[in-house]
Amino acid sequence: MRLAALLILAIAVPASARDTIGIYKGWGAFRDSTPDRCYAIARPVMAGGRSSGFASIATWPKRGLRASLHIRLSRERDRSAGVTLTVGERRFALVASGLDAWASDGPSDRAIVAALRSGRSMSVEAVAVGGRPFADVYALSGAATAIDAAVLACSGG
Repeated sequence: MRLAALLILAIAVPASARDTIGIYKGWGAFRDSTPDRCYAIARPVMAGGRSSGFASIATWPKRGLRASLHIRLSRERDRSAGVTLTVGERRFALVASGLDAWASDGPSDRAIVAALRSGRSMSVEAVAVGGRPFADVYALSGAATAIDAAVLACSGG
C-alpha cells in the first residue's frame, strides 16, 4: 500500500527524466535530471488536511544544498500561524509560505535531519484557515536510508 502511495506521489511531481533510486519502507528516494536533484520523500501516515502533503529531504548539487528539508502541508494554513516540526522531544520552528515550509537555515536542516535519523515519527503542526489546529504525522522507518541514498546518488557516490 505504501509503495503504491509513494509511486503515485512520484508520478504527481513533474516527471522530467526521474529515476527511482529505491523504496525504503515508507520513504522513496528519487533523482531528477532537470533540474539535477535527488530527494527522499514520504507522505504522511496521518494527514490533518484534505489534500496530500509530503515531506522531502533534497540534495541540489548546483545550488550547493545537501539534505534540505521541504514540507508540503496537507491543508492551507492560517498565514499568521507558524509551522512546527516535532521529532520526539525536539521541536523546530519552520519558515512557511502558503502550503510549503522549510528549515530556516543550513544548521537547522542538519539538526532536523539528525533528529529524523534517530526518531520513530515526526509531526508537522500548524493552524488551518478558520483557526483549527492540524498535524501531519510521518513514520520515519526507512527515512535515514532514503536520505543517504539520495545524497549518495547526487554526490556520485
